[in-house]
Amino acid sequence: MKKIPYLLGLVVLFFLPLAFATEIPSIPDFVKDDRVLILAPHPDDETLGTGGVIEKALKAGAKVEVVCYTNGDHNQLAFIVYEKRLTFRTGEFLHMGEVRRKETVKAMASLGLSPKDIVFLGYPDFGTVAILTKYWGDTKPFRSILTRISKVSYPEALSPGAPYVGESILKDMKTVIKDFKPTKIFVSHPADTNVDHQSLYVFMQLALWDLAGSIKQPQIFPYIIHVVGWPKPRGHHLDLELNPPSQFMDVLWQRLPLTEEEVKTKQKLVSFYKSQIEYNPPYLYTFVRKNELFGDYPEIILKEQKTEEISWQDVMLFNYNQGMQNDKGYNPKNVFSGLAYARKDNNLFIRLTLRRKLDKNLGISIFLLGYSQKKDFAKMPKINVTIGLLGKRIKDKREVIFVKDASLTFEGKALILKLPLSCLGNPDYILSKVKTRASKLPLDASAWRIIKLK
Repeated sequence: MKKIPYLLGLVVLFFLPLAFATEIPSIPDFVKDDRVLILAPHPDDETLGTGGVIEKALKAGAKVEVVCYTNGDHNQLAFIVYEKRLTFRTGEFLHMGEVRRKETVKAMASLGLSPKDIVFLGYPDFGTVAILTKYWGDTKPFRSILTRISKVSYPEALSPGAPYVGESILKDMKTVIKDFKPTKIFVSHPADTNVDHQSLYVFMQLALWDLAGSIKQPQIFPYIIHVVGWPKPRGHHLDLELNPPSQFMDVLWQRLPLTEEEVKTKQKLVSFYKSQIEYNPPYLYTFVRKNELFGDYPEIILKEQKTEEISWQDVMLFNYNQGMQNDKGYNPKNVFSGLAYARKDNNLFIRLTLRRKLDKNLGISIFLLGYSQKKDFAKMPKINVTIGLLGKRIKDKREVIFVKDASLTFEGKALILKLPLSCLGNPDYILSKVKTRASKLPLDASAWRIIKLK
């Protein structure tokens, strides 16, 4: 009898890619009036995620602009392999960022884009999520670990000299969107395991909320790059489909089919990124497939509840290191079994259902960024709740704060956090992310999700 579930699993694994390939709808065709904005976290993401998009949009006569969020100057391994030397000098990492900038310019030129169609923001690679959650208002700017600088230091950037703070990034994002007025935006995914990919999606969303009413709302198409164990197989497989990662079954996926010639063009585009190819030759070419993939999560809409019993809205989690264990023996599948949100009596409730008890090695972190259409986002609270064996700690950006009426309770295997909405600035929206960490290994996580309060 034990063989039946095993055989059923094999059937599902065999037919799942076929189901995805035939059932996923295509994104709308590009037209001449389209203005297509490509937001890339690092130089090369514009090709990996949207090389086919750019080619098809240009063929349709649409206007295309590519914006690189960072110059990708934090990839030490790629630097060492590409330059064939070891260095820790500040200027050398900026040099690597300049190398990557030129690779993107050359790749996009091969499609017909001119340098004026490509914007570089120059924010710190691997530092933008810290800026998003901690560096706002009257604070010293974020300081990059490798470059050891705290301001935009690339002369070709949109705002040279801009300090590494949230206001700088949000201002640049609003400038790009307001000036270009896109009809379609392609942006990195909120569930991507790379933190720069996550934060770019959030900053884009903040900019669109700030600009609501002054521009027409564009269509949003998130693309995903970094997922543990996806896509497979690695390397050149031009005849294969790019199917959704199995971890993200609740995402509303769409696809862009590519012709044989468009696939070959994308393969040529990837070849321009020599600094990244040398240290991991198969990886970049893995994204050259018969289609490109886009998808987003629906908003979580929380209405004020009047019933005594709380009605929960469940949210799916994903694993950073699916099937792996760290040196303490923790397995990602053994931490959370559920995440849910609710709203009642002007409080936000978060329920985390645990598969194992909290201990000294296991930590939970919850990020809650409130957004109000009536307040400057820079002045809104940026809440981070950490939960461990000794209870909870609440920070607003980098300062520990006391929140009256906040509570942490247990109901069986469920951990329930209650926070008054006033500590989040009585927001219209909440940007939320939950993750666990065991002995410094990231485990379960949610994507950055949009919670709409009605």
